[in-house]
Amino acid sequence: VQLVESGGGSVQAGGSLRLSCAASGYTYSTQCMGWFRQAPGKEREGVATIYTGGSSTYYADSVKGRFTISRDKAKNTWYLQMDSLNPEDTAMYYCATATTGAVRWYCVGPPSKNVFDYWGQGTQVTVSS
Repeated sequence: VQLVESGGGSVQAGGSLRLSCAASGYTYSTQCMGWFRQAPGKEREGVATIYTGGSSTYYADSVKGRFTISRDKAKNTWYLQMDSLNPEDTAMYYCATATTGAVRWYCVGPPSKNVFDYWGQGTQVTVSS
């Protein structure tokens, strides 16, 4: 199983980035796909999730209205479009997917990193003021 992220980088405040996470090596009919981020000295926090069974989404309050999670079912790939970036968004971003257990409920509310089975290697996002 492999999750490969791409799309990180450095931008100025107000700019945009689009992260991608391509998954391979497994097939699950339903998943909770997510994006997490971790800034230096802080806990890893869930940013957004999308449930493949119905495409419902969750966003952390800090990114609501600025970030959009989406997926390409055929490619088993999900994305995080990040607009109006600010320096507080600077972090390592990780994609993850939950494939076993109460998957539907993992996507409701703030996601717990403990229930996600597979993780990407992380991609750095740096926003300068």
